[in-house]
Amino acid sequence: MADIVRVEGLSKSYKGGFQALKHVDLTIREGEILALLGPNGAGKTTLISCICGITSISAGRVLVAGHDNVTEYRAARSLIGLVPQEINLEPFETVMATVRYSRGLFGKKDNDAYIDEVLRQLSLYDKRDTQVRALSGGMKRRVLIAKALSHEPQILFLDEPTAGVDVSLRKEMWQTVAELQKRGVTIILTTHYIEEAEAMADRIGIISDGQIRLVREKQALMHELGRKVLRIELAQPLTEVPAGLDTYELSLAKDGAELVYTYDVQSDGTGITRLLTALAERGVKVRDIRTEQSSLEDIFVDLVEAEGQA
Repeated sequence: MADIVRVEGLSKSYKGGFQALKHVDLTIREGEILALLGPNGAGKTTLISCICGITSISAGRVLVAGHDNVTEYRAARSLIGLVPQEINLEPFETVMATVRYSRGLFGKKDNDAYIDEVLRQLSLYDKRDTQVRALSGGMKRRVLIAKALSHEPQILFLDEPTAGVDVSLRKEMWQTVAELQKRGVTIILTTHYIEEAEAMADRIGIISDGQIRLVREKQALMHELGRKVLRIELAQPLTEVPAGLDTYELSLAKDGAELVYTYDVQSDGTGITRLLTALAERGVKVRDIRTEQSSLEDIFVDLVEAEGQA
């Protein structure tokens, strides 16, 4: 899969010396969904703004389909659609007029058939003659996406696309993004919702303190950094972890009715068989066992905590 965006040594500093981005290197593959995760102030929005050419860069460069986004700004920007965090729409304009206007800003010829297609895809077609002020928050977010798609970009940036949207609308938005990917649109999203990245992304990038800490295939990341938990339901509750099991990462849960064993999926052996044998030797009777894979949220929290302790 070819790279459609290349970020090389990108830095951004502001007056006063604050460095929002520090030598960021990032490649974005054509047709993928890349999720950028990071705490508030990590640099997610600044990075998107620099790639889109909205914010000037202090060092490094950005290539969009081979076009330098500074020296070939128009060519690079024409390939990009941006959905910002803030809902900033003209309240008295209709949905159709709003999207048409955005298309005109990029010098595109009128094409109401294409705009109608976009509105249908976003479930906005029945609202095309409705003033923006009459729409719900979720519908306004869809209008922002329609505006971003109005000039037929190859790349779509979504900055916190479901912020303030209820759970049902959020899931509808995920479906919309999946459909856009099927059409060949490359999508980069920032989000605070871990489940959003887990549900949609092909790759996960984690950014903190203005630096990209890692970029991995989602499944590979969960396998590489994830842990599994074995929950051992006991026939009789315990008041403490049995003696002689210090080599295992064990804890008690549910008022002593459950032993929790955490192990590394990358280790040569899980140690489960040895643990169960050791429990039997100590007269601990097991009623049931089940395993749980750590979620992306667990991995993200662990990485951020490790970064804070470094």
